[in-house]
Amino acid sequence: MSSNYEDRDLGFEQYDRTMPRGPRRLQRRKICRFCIEKVDLIDFKDVKLLQGYVPERGKILPRRISGVCAAHQRMLAEAIKRARNIALLPYAAD
Repeated sequence: MSSNYEDRDLGFEQYDRTMPRGPRRLQRRKICRFCIEKVDLIDFKDVKLLQGYVPERGKILPRRISGVCAAHQRMLAEAIKRARNIALLPYAAD
């Protein structure tokens, strides 16, 4: 290494990690709708309910977007798959 390697100014000293990079939005924690209503079983024949968790593309919405807890997300995914199997919901968009 050269002798002046330590003398170089790389610009790291000006960067402050405590400074906010952009406007911070305060996000509310999503609460599981099924837990509030105390739903024990998600019925695959309830197409109106299931359509709220399937966008136009036909994919199942993930938990971080829908705000459903893990247990109800598993039930929801299974109900959507069963409804697709008997042609109540589409597999994919046309």
